[in-house]
Amino acid sequence: MTETIRPAVLIVDDVPANIRVLAEILREGHAIHVATRGEAVQDMAVRLLPDIILLDVVMPDMDGYAVCRRLKAAPATRDIPVIFVTARHAPEDEAFGLSLGAVDYIVKPASPAVVRARVKNHLELRAVRLELARQNEALKEAAKLREDVDHIMRHDLKAPLTGIIGLPRILLDSGELSESQTKLLSLVEESGLKMLSMINRSLDLFKMERGTYVFSPEPVEVVSLFRRLFAEMAATADKRGISFLLLSGGKPATTACTVDVSGERLLLHTMFANCLMNALEASPKGGQILVVLYGTDPVTIRIITRGPFLRPFGKIFSRNSLRRARSAARALAPTLPSSLPKSMAAPSAWRLPKADGTTVTIVLPRET
Repeated sequence: MTETIRPAVLIVDDVPANIRVLAEILREGHAIHVATRGEAVQDMAVRLLPDIILLDVVMPDMDGYAVCRRLKAAPATRDIPVIFVTARHAPEDEAFGLSLGAVDYIVKPASPAVVRARVKNHLELRAVRLELARQNEALKEAAKLREDVDHIMRHDLKAPLTGIIGLPRILLDSGELSESQTKLLSLVEESGLKMLSMINRSLDLFKMERGTYVFSPEPVEVVSLFRRLFAEMAATADKRGISFLLLSGGKPATTACTVDVSGERLLLHTMFANCLMNALEASPKGGQILVVLYGTDPVTIRIITRGPFLRPFGKIFSRNSLRRARSAARALAPTLPSSLPKSMAAPSAWRLPKADGTTVTIVLPRET
């Protein structure tokens, strides 16, 4: 049968009779240790690491206040709860003792019931604090391990991609391939580049979460960016009979139309792609997705899906995709967390204005 570990109590008093009284009160359920000199307390506390210390104030060699200061100054003993047990009953004495870090103040002669109750309460509080500290350390360790694994995975994945991306280009440049072989190798190369782009985006989001991301805005022409996204999503859209329409200034955007914004191309590509993919998932068959550009300063972009959308907003836009788009938007927003640069673009607005459609509005600074 396993023996229950009893809490260790260190009683400090220069009067043996006082020690006997407290020891008798607490002898049941506690392991009692005693000290009669203040100078000996620190060494005993470091050696025994008691769960609680009952400390007299008036002692000849070193008073209880000085002993408490030493205990609270040492890393090994600062978290041990100290209860002053003394004949000094003035309010200023009690306040001074508590200001030194003591958790309680008992005036002699002490009621046995009061001593037992207060010792019990502070031992329970100490046990809770120790358990919380242990759990907190475990969470920190788990978070660090996750970050380390994520970091290694992201960097290690890039190494084999060098061969996957580079080899098709070497074969393609040789010019000795059939049309079907060229097409297949081009698909391999494109897939490798997409995976590399995903890893780079993952690294960027990792830096954003840690507050180490450095925002580097550049001119980005969004008309051509949306046209490229339409082409990438054409196969998915065609299967459902969904079409894209790009408007600028209230008219269909021509090939000569340009709208420049200030941002990071990769992050904008990620955000727009997630918005369009969600719009594709939400749109009914045969529907149309409108992208409307307003070339003002700042530039306003609205992505509009038409159709009888009666489902809740959270079901139309899946949680994971919405989170990914918002994560990319964080790299563009000045009013979001302070760890991000303040020179970023205005935040995106996510709203469901009508029962027959969904509009996502994105506001970005115009490139001047």
